[in-house]
Amino acid sequence: MAPTLVILAAGMGSRYGGLKQLDPVGPDGEIMMEYSIYDAVRAGFDSVIFVIRKDFEKEFDDLIGRKLKGHVRYSYAFQELDDLPPGYVVPDGRVKPWGTGHALLAAAPLINGPLAVINADDYYGSSAYEKLYRFLTDETDGVGDERYGICLWPLHETLSDYGSVSRGVSEITADSNLIKITELKKVFRDGDGARYTLDDGATFHPLARDTLVSMNFFGFPQKFLSRLGEEFAAFLEEGLVADPLKCEYLLPEIVGDHTRTRGVTVRAIPVEDRWFGVTNREDKPIVVAALQDLVDQGVYPAPLWGRRD
Repeated sequence: MAPTLVILAAGMGSRYGGLKQLDPVGPDGEIMMEYSIYDAVRAGFDSVIFVIRKDFEKEFDDLIGRKLKGHVRYSYAFQELDDLPPGYVVPDGRVKPWGTGHALLAAAPLINGPLAVINADDYYGSSAYEKLYRFLTDETDGVGDERYGICLWPLHETLSDYGSVSRGVSEITADSNLIKITELKKVFRDGDGARYTLDDGATFHPLARDTLVSMNFFGFPQKFLSRLGEEFAAFLEEGLVADPLKCEYLLPEIVGDHTRTRGVTVRAIPVEDRWFGVTNREDKPIVVAALQDLVDQGVYPAPLWGRRD
């Protein structure tokens, strides 16, 4: 069975303003995740699960579903705030979703086999899907119960010219296995490199331009989903005490924990293709121009899925 692509699309994009996942960026009105799906299908993925909010299912389906019919199998999973283990309730005043780990749990009942997980509003490039597909389907040296995969990009390919970004700075071994991911929430472009702050700008620290960073592009065995479910209650026990309104069950932290506590190996998969995304509203014209350039080069057709009568 071919691996499943899971697209996490339930976030609101608070820094951007509005549902940036549904904002057209392609020359014929395509949204960002359409290019992800197109690249994934070309790489060999034959099914897609969208994790969305129930309240914009119709808008989402009108925009995406009609285009995908005949190209790939797709389904929807819904990340709901009150979808918690027995005995747990949403704290008064909590509106923030429970994070990417919780979003993936919403899709778990629909998955039967290995899977890739991506953000909805990032462009990763075709080679990322090709490389991860090979990893997920390699029977001798690919994904397994004790082996995950993660695609990584050079930092300089992922920065915004219009403000700070959050990046998972990755440390890897000489034989290309992940050691750890350190989440830095305020990373700024700085000349040919970057700098980050941990104290709201009081001090800054340099980062080399070729530092490898995670953009939330993971490959997992199906076993990972059962582990997510088993560990979610333990996360709530701690998080609801420490930060009941904002704690999040996040995939990078979960993956890092599994390398320490479960003996999991995480294969680091460097990607040369340019990454781009709309972190801040000012990034959109750059993304529009970049996609138009890829169309002009013949990388993508326009319209992406062909014209419909």
